[in-house]
Amino acid sequence: MKTLILYGSQYGTTKRYADELSRLTGLPALSYEKAVDLAGCEQIVYLGGLYAGGVKGLKQAVKKFPAGVRLILVTVGLADVQDEQNIENIRRSVCRQLPAGLLQNTVLFHLRGGIDYSKLSLPHRTMMTLLYNHARKLPPEQQSAETKAMIETFGRQVDFVDFASLGPVAAAIE
Repeated sequence: MKTLILYGSQYGTTKRYADELSRLTGLPALSYEKAVDLAGCEQIVYLGGLYAGGVKGLKQAVKKFPAGVRLILVTVGLADVQDEQNIENIRRSVCRQLPAGLLQNTVLFHLRGGIDYSKLSLPHRTMMTLLYNHARKLPPEQQSAETKAMIETFGRQVDFVDFASLGPVAAAIE
């Protein structure tokens, strides 16, 4: 089965996961932007950073996927992937980005990434500041685990990358 690892990474965390998965499996990994001809791929492992409710590059990449492809989708974000509300939010976002036929042929995984506020672009830094200012004004009982984590880490560099969490992803590759 011809398998390829694609990734969408803005600041490098997702690329680190893709490179490590490539090392573990021996499969080539490349940015979705460099993927030109995916004909013949029967399985695609797509790792995408979570940004503003979407998976980086997924909509563009899906347009290049051959019909009938099996998709292993790995999201990478700051939110705690053990929190069921976070997972539900991610799944809703994924459902909006994937065509129904492809969604039925998709295996989904979630990994934690990181953030370094000093490396954020001006639009991302502005967006995070606005979210932070809104979140910190919420009463504690209205703050989700994701909101609390954002408040605690705002303005700092945090890295939750755990290469051991790639084990189940590697195992899912046929």
